[in-house]
Amino acid sequence: MTAVLTALGTMGLVVAVGWFLAHRHVLGDRAAPVLARVVFAVATPALLLTTVAHADLHLLLSRTAVVTWTSTATIALVAIVVLRAAWRRSAADVTVGTLASSYVNAGNVGLPLAVYLLDDAVAVVPTLLFQLLVLAPVAFAVLDARSGPLRGRTVARRTLSNPIIVGTLVGLVLAALPWDLPEVVYEPFRLVGAAAAPLALLTFGMSLALPRTVDSTAPRGDLALAVGLRSVAHPVLAWGLGTALGLPAHALLAVVAMASLPTAQNVLVYAMQYRHGEALARDAGLVTTVLCVPVLLVVAATLG
Repeated sequence: MTAVLTALGTMGLVVAVGWFLAHRHVLGDRAAPVLARVVFAVATPALLLTTVAHADLHLLLSRTAVVTWTSTATIALVAIVVLRAAWRRSAADVTVGTLASSYVNAGNVGLPLAVYLLDDAVAVVPTLLFQLLVLAPVAFAVLDARSGPLRGRTVARRTLSNPIIVGTLVGLVLAALPWDLPEVVYEPFRLVGAAAAPLALLTFGMSLALPRTVDSTAPRGDLALAVGLRSVAHPVLAWGLGTALGLPAHALLAVVAMASLPTAQNVLVYAMQYRHGEALARDAGLVTTVLCVPVLLVVAATLG
């Protein structure tokens, strides 16, 4: 459990640095949105290209992937039904709320956790691919639709012009090639991609220092729903599905640990990029990050 606490403590320190920089106005008032755009348009696509390009695509057919994808899709569907059908939220509010409930911090927390707790970084790949190939494209299409009615061709064009989707798709093509590119080709992308995690955390910390107004307060019901689905329902559902499918102990620990991850800081980056739902994305990321410490401790003690 030292590895879990170390990973989360490191994240917390970087977030604190971001808060300090914004609180002292070291980088100016526009630093947070500018950094968010750098993460969205440059650093994250580079990171995803190199990560997906080196992934084993056979994982897409494993029982572990089935549990991961089914549990994540179920959590997202529950969020959509509650927010849209029951609470009548707007499409943009539903989209950000669904991401806050189902889009986990697979990069900043998931990768270190997979390495130190599970001894295998591959454990995070099914989660990462589902988020990038399903959740993100659908969310971007809905958020892009606010600028006007969308036809199929328009959706495809806007989706394929999204830098995060492009980085993921290029990575998939490279992973499917029957030969490997020289590693020197990937080095520039690794260098730029290495900035994604710290910049996203700095952006998150900066957002916490912004003045609180009525408009920047997340609706309590939406926040409670996102936190409950993210920190409680998803781990329990993943455990139930994994047990039902007869996953071995190590694989079961992997899927439940990945389901216990907090809301990704990239959800805030996306919200800032589209200028909608920043408060919910910020608060859900903060609360679920705090809660994931006891949740992961319980998961490791029970299944480890």
